[in-house]
Amino acid sequence: MISPDVVFVGGTVVTADPSAPRSSALAVAGGRIIALGDTASALVPDAGEVIDLAGRSLLPGFRDGHVHPLWGGMELASLPLAGATSLDELLDRVRAHAVANPDRGWIHGGGYHPSLLPGGDGVADAALLDAVVPDRPVALEANDHHTMWVNSRALELAGIDAHTPDPPLGEIVRRGDGSPMGTLREWGALALVQRLLPRMGLEQRAEGLRLAMTELGRAGIVWAQEAAAAPDEVAAYADLARAGGLTTRVNAALRADPGTWSRRREAFVSCRRAVETDGAVSDRLSARTVKFFADGVIEAGTGFLLEPYDDAPHSCGLPNWSPQELSQAVTAFDADGFQIHIHAIGDGGVRMALDAVAAAALRNGPADRRAVIAHTQLVHPDDRSRFALLGVIANFEPLWACLDPTQVDLTIPRLGPGRSALQYPIATLSGNGTRLSFGSDWPVSSVSPLHGLAVAVTRQTPDGEPAHGWLPEERLPIEQAIAAYSTGTAYQAFEDGHRGALTVGSKADLALLSADVVAMAGSEIADVAIEGTWVDGRATYRA
Repeated sequence: MISPDVVFVGGTVVTADPSAPRSSALAVAGGRIIALGDTASALVPDAGEVIDLAGRSLLPGFRDGHVHPLWGGMELASLPLAGATSLDELLDRVRAHAVANPDRGWIHGGGYHPSLLPGGDGVADAALLDAVVPDRPVALEANDHHTMWVNSRALELAGIDAHTPDPPLGEIVRRGDGSPMGTLREWGALALVQRLLPRMGLEQRAEGLRLAMTELGRAGIVWAQEAAAAPDEVAAYADLARAGGLTTRVNAALRADPGTWSRRREAFVSCRRAVETDGAVSDRLSARTVKFFADGVIEAGTGFLLEPYDDAPHSCGLPNWSPQELSQAVTAFDADGFQIHIHAIGDGGVRMALDAVAAAALRNGPADRRAVIAHTQLVHPDDRSRFALLGVIANFEPLWACLDPTQVDLTIPRLGPGRSALQYPIATLSGNGTRLSFGSDWPVSSVSPLHGLAVAVTRQTPDGEPAHGWLPEERLPIEQAIAAYSTGTAYQAFEDGHRGALTVGSKADLALLSADVVAMAGSEIADVAIEGTWVDGRATYRA
């Protein structure tokens, strides 16, 4: 046997291989796993490096099945609002950023939590922002990226007033007299302001992606599904790959929109081909997926429901597509050989997404398509068996499956108790044979898979509430939760033949954790640290 580059000994190796779920040692050479257990331990004298796990755990590198690295990196590089715990703190950050950047024409930030806003409905008045930045336009995106809060100057520059009609696929929230309040919902409305924002230059994108790669490495992530990109943003990823800076492998999902998708097909195929044929890029980057937004989000009242909202009996939400056009577009891109990835939150959005995949399969015939429905928040009982029947992967962001402020203050009041009890059916879908993948949707929420694992196995908030978990029947055992972040997302990535599980011959994608997570009860998993990340056997992060 060849001499190993590194051998890990003295702890728990969690393999995610059902036939041998744990081992005591692991050896790597040439970017692949060459031995496990006693065979690996015997190679210690010949190893280039020996890492004593000392009771820690070595896991398959985490794979994020739905994340926005470019958005996350750009927020870190501009005005990050994530983590603000009060309205006053949020406004203080905006004020301080404006003072520190007196020459910046627009004050643009993102990541604020809608539950911090007065009123408890995620809506805020422009006047609050006017008080801290009266002379320049301010545009702040909520952490869900489906809502924007702007000041009066931004409304003025965008030409939004009492006479402005709601755009298609969007809502301008209004005061009682019809004047715009300062809150915009969904893409059509956000675009009225976004078109005025300074465009990101090449250097800004590059810096944002560099920051994102650092964050992904620190989180133990070795592969990421970029969940919404334009061809020029894929080009930014390619530039970073050529420079050797794409330390996490990325598959980009090209975003298709109603009305324009048919004109984009050729450009999407060309983008995919350009990446596949560039030898300096293709080992770290792919662009084989197309992303659709079936609906919005329940907390903003824009997730598409089969029955009206409890607090808005006139509304079932805001589907972004008609069922007919979504099925037509999904069928077309499926025929072009793209993997389908559909954001679907409400039970109406999920059903529409399942119907579209079924239409594509009927029209285009059998294929290893591995379509993904992302978020999968509210699934009608009649639709739960359809995931496995259609071979659709259910992507969950497990961190959301708890009674956090968004759920308690915004979502449950809108759904009512009956539908609220149907949310995030992770164990139910897993039990009926559905393939699972886990993700973060960062920067919407924490990029840390360990934070997600803690909720997946407990369904509790960080302070341990409720005692037995919210909808405890939907909890997963720790091994299954790790699999959703490893072998599950490797299946989503079409990498299940040589990645995901730690088996002899597999690529050495590894995450070193500060403790043995499989020996923990649950919530303390969130406090475990990532101490090292390896992609193809090369360290991309060391604590």
